[in-house]
This record gives sequence, structure tokens and C-alpha cells, in this order.
Amino acid sequence: MMWEGRYDRLFIGGRWIPAHGEHLRVVSPFTEEVVAEVPSASLSDIDRAVAAAREAFDNGPWPRMPLEARMAVLRELRRLLAERQEPIAQLITDEMGCPITQSRAIQAANPVRVIDACLDLAPDYPFRSIRSAETGRALVTREPVGVVAAVVPWNVPMSISIQKVVPAVLAGCTVVLKPAPQTSLDAYLLGELIERAGFPEGVVNIVPAERESSEHLVTHRGVDKVSFTGSTAAGRRIAALCGHDLRRVTLELGGKSAAVVLDDADLDRTVEAMRLGSFRNNGQVCTLKTRVLVSEARQAELVERLRSLIDSMPVGSPYDEATEIGPLVSQRQRETVEHYIATGLKEGATLVTGGGRPGGLDRGWFVEPTLFTDVRPDMTIAQEEIFGPVLAVTTYRDEAEAVEIANNSPYGLSGAVFTSDPRRGLELASRIRTGVVELNGHPVGLKAPFGGFKASGIGREYGPEGLDAYTELKSIGLPPDLATSLA
Repeated sequence: MMWEGRYDRLFIGGRWIPAHGEHLRVVSPFTEEVVAEVPSASLSDIDRAVAAAREAFDNGPWPRMPLEARMAVLRELRRLLAERQEPIAQLITDEMGCPITQSRAIQAANPVRVIDACLDLAPDYPFRSIRSAETGRALVTREPVGVVAAVVPWNVPMSISIQKVVPAVLAGCTVVLKPAPQTSLDAYLLGELIERAGFPEGVVNIVPAERESSEHLVTHRGVDKVSFTGSTAAGRRIAALCGHDLRRVTLELGGKSAAVVLDDADLDRTVEAMRLGSFRNNGQVCTLKTRVLVSEARQAELVERLRSLIDSMPVGSPYDEATEIGPLVSQRQRETVEHYIATGLKEGATLVTGGGRPGGLDRGWFVEPTLFTDVRPDMTIAQEEIFGPVLAVTTYRDEAEAVEIANNSPYGLSGAVFTSDPRRGLELASRIRTGVVELNGHPVGLKAPFGGFKASGIGREYGPEGLDAYTELKSIGLPPDLATSLA
């Protein structure tokens, strides 16, 4: 294990300073043993972090530096992250049980790709433009929104931290990063790299915290913007708290995404896409396609292939290179998933495979990958986010009903269409009410806006829209001669 021990300091104002709160235990979901202890930021620790970010924004150099200077610091952070791919992957597997081969791809490599995408977009981003009309001329600027509270979840912690911190600081903001209690160690590593990369004091501050201190952060008068990724229930709470003060907020929340399998789809390719598209990170990803919609004519064929897929996915130690399904993040999460499995059975769904705890594993918070059929659209397991390796198959009579079922959800984060006719799939994708739809398993990439309709959130991340989220628009009326000289 790396990063074992007890930590007593927080990264605030560019320095590691003593914390005033209690401690959080980071527990391995595989061994069920404590990996390390980190401070749980107190209310006064939060005050100090916000004050440091506020001072750095109001009086420090960062917001006033040329864009290229900010980009240079981020390039150095990118270099440091790229050099530490394997330690980052191992550390996050320690914290939350992601299989190591997947950790290398989504936990360690993706943060570097996010920085690359942001740096590639930044030079062409319209921080300043001239707009002329018969009624006047304006200099339109996109100014940094201010101090950002970035609250990240435990499932993809480093990557989501980077996808919030990097566009925020690129825009000129300063940040208070609040990692999840379960996965605070990678945030400590990030703090060390930020310190080494040359960020000025107070530009990024890191404060692991539990609920009371977290709420203090998102309601703090010194915070201008909250960016949150997590459950829809927590997002509703944050939206209500921020709404009271009209504080800017971006929310990337839950999903219950549907994969619509058309009759002309290549089922072998479709099912293989679901290996990661439905079961990645032990089922703990908000965009996973956990509802599979198939015609009555092809249901039996698809279900048999899905059963074979699950049988081919080894369950076990997340450090084993062969493992595809590791433990869930916590005992509480396993209990939640098991409750949903029991509810599916109670409501009449048919269990095809899985549903229990795998044999031969006497420790770790494991649940077998599970497949249900005969799932009605109104069943609990078809409506609520489970956040575990559970797949629900529902049949449709025609494409119109398939779209109706796909849209019969409080969520609208992601979705998929599988077909041998991409143009037909594109037309159907346009009728699905989600922020992202993938055709035949093709991802949208890190320059496209990502976010959800309905209860899946407010706002977008990635692409120029991700930079928009950290800016405020200002219009300055100009005399004609000045407008001409600035154009």
C-alpha cells in the first residue's frame, strides 16, 4: 500500500498547515482495512481555505496573468501527472477498488487527457471580442467568475478533480477543492503536484470534509461558484442552498442511461461494448448504460449473449490484471446495491445471473455482476440509479416505444443506440432526451460538452462550454474610434 499513515495537515494558501478538525479513515474496499487517516476540515479550516482563495483572486497575480502564463503552469502540472501514471492508478485502486487495468485508463490517464483538451481549446476561446450594432459598440469580455468550490465524488476522483480545477484556473478563477472522504489520498497527491507545478499561493486549496463542513463551503459568502459532481439527492440540496444566495452552480448528477438495441444491430459488437459501457469501474459510473432496451424478437438472443459476457468477466482482487469486476467502494454501497437486487426480485423481475456475493472471497465488499430480464419500465430497478454492476433488460414493440421507454426516466445524462445503419441511429438519438448519446459505442470525446437533462444536472463540463461555466460576461460600451482600434 502507498500513502499509509496519518496526515495532520491541509493544503491551504500554498502551504501544508495544521488542521483543526477530526480525522477521516480511508478504508480499502478489498481488504476492509484502514489505508490511512486524513484530516476532516473543520468550519474554521473551511474559512481559512476560502480566505486564501479569496485573497488569491482579489489581490493575487493569477487572474491578472496572461493566459499563456497560466497555461504554462498547467503544462507543468500535466507533465507531473503524466510521470506518475502508475502510482496514481495504484493509489486510486487502494482507495476505491477500481480494477487496476481500468484505473490506469480512466483514473490515471484521463486527467492528462483532460488537461490536453483544455490547453488545446484555450488559445481560441473568446475571452475578449468586439460587437458592433447600429445602437452601439461593445467590448465583450468573459471574466473569471471568482472563487470556486469544487466538490468531487469518490468514483473517479482524480479525473473529476482535474475536470473542475483545470478549466476554473485556466479562466483565472481560484479554487477550494473538496474531495470525497472515501478518496482523499489522491487529492493529497494532487496538492503536492500543484505545489511543485508553481501555482501561486491560494490558487488551489484542498480540504477533505464531511457533510457539515461541506455545506459550510458551498454556502460560504466568499464563494462565487459551486461545481458539484455526485448524487442527484445531494445535488438538489446544493442547488437549494446556492439558490438562496443566487450563487452560480454547475451540477453533474446521476443517470439511468438506456442502450437502445435496434433489430439490425450486430449483437456481438453491441454486447462487447457493454463490457465497459455497462460494467466499468464495478458499475460505479454515472454514464453507464444500465437499462438495455431490445425488441421482443431479439430479446432471448441478446440476453444469452449478456449472460456469456458476465460469465467472461473475472471478479476478484482489483490488483489482479485479469479482474474486470472488483469490490464496491464501501460496505454501505454494497448494502444499497443488494437492496436494489432484492427489490427487483420482489417487484417481479427475472434474475438471469448474479444477484449475490461471489464465492471464494471472504473479504471485500463484492457483489456479483447481475442481469435481470422482464423489467417493466416503472420498476424501481429501471427508474433509480443503483451504482453497482446491475443490468436491467426491457423489451419494446417498435422504435417509438423504445424512445418512449428510454425517455421514461427522471434522469437524462447519457444513452446509446446500436444499429448497423448509423443515419437511422442518429435520427433516433436525436429523440432521446439526454445530454449525451453514443452511436454503436463511440464516445463523444473530451472537447464536447458533457452534462445532463432533467434530474441529471445543470450546466456542462468539457469543451468551450466547460470554460463558459467559470466565466461571467461583461459588456463595455465603447466610443467608435476605440472600438475600431481594438477590433
